Amino acid sequence: MSEVNAPRQKVIFLPPGGGRRYDMGGMQSIFFADEAETGAEYSISEWRLEPQTEGSGPHAHETEDDIFFVLEGVTTFWLDGKRQDAPAGSFIRVPAGVTHDFANLTDAPTRFLNLYIPGGFERDMPAIVDWFAKNPPAKG
Repeated sequence: MSEVNAPRQKVIFLPPGGGRRYDMGGMQSIFFADEAETGAEYSISEWRLEPQTEGSGPHAHETEDDIFFVLEGVTTFWLDGKRQDAPAGSFIRVPAGVTHDFANLTDAPTRFLNLYIPGGFERDMPAIVDWFAKNPPAKG
């Protein structure tokens, strides 16, 4: 096994509540696997938005794909300028270069799983948390 593939050869088991949590006001993320465990090939995280909470703001990734799977509630996505309400069970793939955003416009919590390919997004999380501390997401 090469050094590069070594992280991917290890089983990851996290009990309920495990992972690395990042709080951003009405939005939280929990990273389950990222570059340290995946050789930077992908990262997996869960995102939770309280009712009436804006998300990250419109953005695009130069070379990374974003994959979302809604676990609970209804998450509203803006995908290349078009609004799409995504109830639990919805799957969304946003290819590199496509502007996207998400929010919870409902009165109930929403949660979604995010797969980010390739990995490394978690490197930005401390700066993102700091930005949201200074610029809290808008509520309803």
